[in-house]
Amino acid sequence: MVEHDVLTTTREAYDAAALTYAQLFRDSLRDSPLDRAILGVFAEVVSASGDGQVADLGCGPGHITAHLDELGLAAFGVDASPAMIELARQAYPALRFDVGSMAALNIADGVLGGVLSRWSIIHTPPRELPAILAEFHRVLAPGGHLLIGFSASEDPSHPTQVFDHTVAPAYRWWPDHLSAMLRESGLVEVARMVREPQPTDRRQFQEVQLLARKA
Repeated sequence: MVEHDVLTTTREAYDAAALTYAQLFRDSLRDSPLDRAILGVFAEVVSASGDGQVADLGCGPGHITAHLDELGLAAFGVDASPAMIELARQAYPALRFDVGSMAALNIADGVLGGVLSRWSIIHTPPRELPAILAEFHRVLAPGGHLLIGFSASEDPSHPTQVFDHTVAPAYRWWPDHLSAMLRESGLVEVARMVREPQPTDRRQFQEVQLLARKA
């Protein structure tokens, strides 16, 4: 399957699931103190590095973009799903939301203080991920930060593993392998948070968030 077909299939699947997704996840941070904590750290390091804007890439219905705004960041959201963007605009009319692809961002070089990629890479085929990471590097200003979240694989000898996501096929990554890919793209890991699965979680995967900085 070519990359365009993957993007089209994923976008159409999220368009169809947009309303249900928004209802399920709009209040997800309320019961996730660790997620609130790492987003708070991200906001602090971005603010300390300057006054650049922050792009929430794969923003979905906009609830995390709104949280970044509450943390004092000049945040805007980008998502490939027009239905998701429409819901975000309805819910948060004071914020900016754009339809777009992470593979070809309509953002100038070096203008962002931060990029948030919160589980937005999970549907990206492994062969396409280096180009996505290169886009993250391109739009970040020197000293800018990336916070990237994903589900972890358990076996370092298999750096990526496919799993059957509800919406579209998805991939999980061995954290050190993804960290090395970030480094190859010019983004150096400065911290990571690993969340162990809870007994009630549907999937028993570790959740990893890597904080990286552009030199």
